[in-house]
Amino acid sequence: MLVNAVLRMVTRFHLLIWALLITFGANTSFAQGSNAEFQKLLQQKASFEQTDFAALQLEQPVVRLVPVSDKREVAVSGLINIRAGADEFLRSYREGMTRKNNSAILEIGSFAKEPALTDLQDLTIDGQDIEDLKECVVGDCQVKLSAPMIERFRKEINWQASDYQVKATNLFKQMLSEYVRDYRNRGDAALIEYNDKGNEVSLANEHRALTSAAGYINDLLASKESGLQFLEDAIVWSKIKFGLKPVIAINHITIYRRNGDVGPQVLVASKQIYANHYFNAFLALTAFVSIPDSGAYLVYENRSRADGLEGPFGKIKRGVVEKKALAGLKSILVDSKASLDGRTLSPTAAEFSSHGSYGWSRRLFGGIRPLLWLLMLSALIAFLALGKRRIDSNTSKTLKPESAKS
Repeated sequence: MLVNAVLRMVTRFHLLIWALLITFGANTSFAQGSNAEFQKLLQQKASFEQTDFAALQLEQPVVRLVPVSDKREVAVSGLINIRAGADEFLRSYREGMTRKNNSAILEIGSFAKEPALTDLQDLTIDGQDIEDLKECVVGDCQVKLSAPMIERFRKEINWQASDYQVKATNLFKQMLSEYVRDYRNRGDAALIEYNDKGNEVSLANEHRALTSAAGYINDLLASKESGLQFLEDAIVWSKIKFGLKPVIAINHITIYRRNGDVGPQVLVASKQIYANHYFNAFLALTAFVSIPDSGAYLVYENRSRADGLEGPFGKIKRGVVEKKALAGLKSILVDSKASLDGRTLSPTAAEFSSHGSYGWSRRLFGGIRPLLWLLMLSALIAFLALGKRRIDSNTSKTLKPESAKS
């Protein structure tokens, strides 16, 4: 029973992601005056310890859990030193997003500055999702949708028609493109509420909680003294293969840059504005920072929320997820360092600025590789849970006739 409870949780929870970031409190600037200041802030705001900085001197990654105030939330952060420069980091980041070099990435694309239905022409909707939508009602749906979206499927699709799959697919894409267009126009005021479960989840409230949480990440973004300048933004979509079912996610990526005496600093923020499964909210940041007389660092932080971490066995479920998240983050830090430190070419500022919105949007899913890992880390458990669900369903169907007789 205990194992089954853990399995049920992981099917509903897939962290998203996460990411890199650096931060420095509301009264500090993006660039630190010394390595000592940098370490002090990380100790205060990211739970790093003195032993972690000793590990950095040995070129080892350090990872920590970030304190949270909500049981539905998990937050992780990581830090590693690198020898690459800011432009090198940006170039590697973009190139990583250009190649669909992982079989788990089924489809990926971007929305234009004026979102349109054609932006989703390469997106396919999983057949099982279409079948689940047949039975979808507000408060009980296998696909994360708002109440108005659910009602549109009930009213606008003739589920008895031979072409219901095509019509449902087109309506799904239409609603997503309309949603993104509205978000472009109104910002967070357009964020939907998930009504697939009995408890309504407001994305605006969830993101407000994530961005207001104590931590150097949010302090940096809110600080007027950080010197960050908006560089680029994009809204991207991705469909990712998973053990239980594919995940369609839409993320708003925003890039900031600060030029300082010790070189450029870079921050990438990734906010999830939709996911059809598992995720309630997700905020990930990626930062590159240079410290005088110390070198460059990458700092990663991610806060994710899901409704699968509560309940009688919430503590056990959280322990499983946190342990895997920390191990996976450490692996990604090592890979990032190896990739960046192994590079020899560096783009010029002209090359950097020559990339238009489309180029960025194809590359900026930010934590696509971290996201993939986080999805995969629980793929086996989720797959087993799917088997359990089918067993429970078959058992229920078998018992119904006996119940009727009695």
